[in-house]
Amino acid sequence: MSSTVTVGLLVVIVLYLAMMVTIGVYYSKKTENVGDFYLGGRKLGPLVTAMSAEASDMSSWLLLGLPGLAYITGVADPGWTAIGLAVGTYFNWLLVSKRLRRYSAKVGAITIPDFFAKRFHDKGKMLLGVSALIIVIFFVPYTASGFAACGKLFGTLFDIPYMPAMIGSAVIIVAYTTLGGFLAASTTDLIQSIIMTVALVIVVVFGISLSGGLAAVIDNAKPLSGYLTLTDSYDVGTKTSHPYGVLTACSTLAWGLGYFGMPHILLRFMGTEDENKLKISRRIATIWVVISMTIAIFIGIIGYSISLEGHIEMFTDTAHSETLIIRIAMLLSQHGVIVIVLAGLILAGILACTMSTSDSQLLAASSSVSENLLREVFGIKLSKKGSMIVARATVIVIAVIGIVLASDQNSSVFNIVSFAWAGFGASFGPVMLFSLFWKRTNRFGAFAGIIVGGAMVFIWKYLVRPMGGILDIYELLPAFLCAGIVIVIVSLLTPAPEQEVIKEFENI
Repeated sequence: MSSTVTVGLLVVIVLYLAMMVTIGVYYSKKTENVGDFYLGGRKLGPLVTAMSAEASDMSSWLLLGLPGLAYITGVADPGWTAIGLAVGTYFNWLLVSKRLRRYSAKVGAITIPDFFAKRFHDKGKMLLGVSALIIVIFFVPYTASGFAACGKLFGTLFDIPYMPAMIGSAVIIVAYTTLGGFLAASTTDLIQSIIMTVALVIVVVFGISLSGGLAAVIDNAKPLSGYLTLTDSYDVGTKTSHPYGVLTACSTLAWGLGYFGMPHILLRFMGTEDENKLKISRRIATIWVVISMTIAIFIGIIGYSISLEGHIEMFTDTAHSETLIIRIAMLLSQHGVIVIVLAGLILAGILACTMSTSDSQLLAASSSVSENLLREVFGIKLSKKGSMIVARATVIVIAVIGIVLASDQNSSVFNIVSFAWAGFGASFGPVMLFSLFWKRTNRFGAFAGIIVGGAMVFIWKYLVRPMGGILDIYELLPAFLCAGIVIVIVSLLTPAPEQEVIKEFENI
């Protein structure tokens, strides 16, 4: 890569990062208390609510993982995953968003653990404590995976050692999150979702052009057995296909269940300004998710055609195929000064995917420690100013732990994300649905559901799934079902909720 290209790409990315920090500085003046810092004073408009929720959801998986998987295996595996996520997105907005916004405002909850505790009038704070611990357990490594992805991107592009690149990325994310809190994270997420979209469109147009047209892309993929169907999966090693069975499809579709328990997405519902505008947010979010994931999968197919035409090497494993968009951006940057800016936007889009998730995770983990554990469980009294200092300090401490965990550049980002997604989906998803829609649910059932859901993720992944066969399914599905069953059984075997709790539920 020539020095002109390197400098041009670096300028675009630096300008993008500077804009993120500027937004943090701007919103730091509007963040007056802890409620503003963690929930933005419930002031999000419908567009920001929708796009910040989806940007914080997608992470680098959208621009790196999904195209890379499509390149290697064809349409089936990423396609069923995308279908599950699209359906999960829609029903999360349809079933949970409005009711959670109304309920959380009614009881005065600003975090997910806080909502569970106040929903069930948990005076013993057992729900508060276990929910906060679950968030810390799964979010700290999740945040670390985002830092690692940023470090690998900068290290690959500019030949910078991994550790300085990773730490520098983390500092930027922490800077605007610590300064502006929820409003800064949400506003930057909106901008980042726009940049992601621009990046996807540029890659598609340029990729089709390199391949010789849309017809050439399809013709190049057709000879690969099972590459373009949802019923078979392509094996790049043997260059053959194998059936994509019903059980495998159901297991993959189960990714959609994770949405019901994602704290950083649920917080967007709680932070929206007007619950009556959530229908607009739902439409925006669903349309964007469907279009963006479809394009991302198509980029994988285009990438194979680009390789076949000899513009980039042929990839044989996901570790390398996930660099597809980076390689395409490098090709684009070689066509003149103006297109260097477009290539820079693509790379900024990859960065945006990761940053938009990491900032939300930092806030969710920070709120669990500072608000739920320190102030409420351990009863540490803080002034208004002291609460803000602790909130911001907690973000920094959690980020430092994330940096330590991300110090191994060979760690698998995708595996961490997949496991954390299952952990949140199974721990919080069933409890969230039952707490919003079944008034007989009590705090004992909710507590048992969180424990069983979280534990089953570990048990299934490390003890049951390795047995193979019909047990080789994504751990989220069995863990989610077990948690739901336990919530019902324990709630029915223990005393019914107090009349006050039931009356509050009925009023909502």
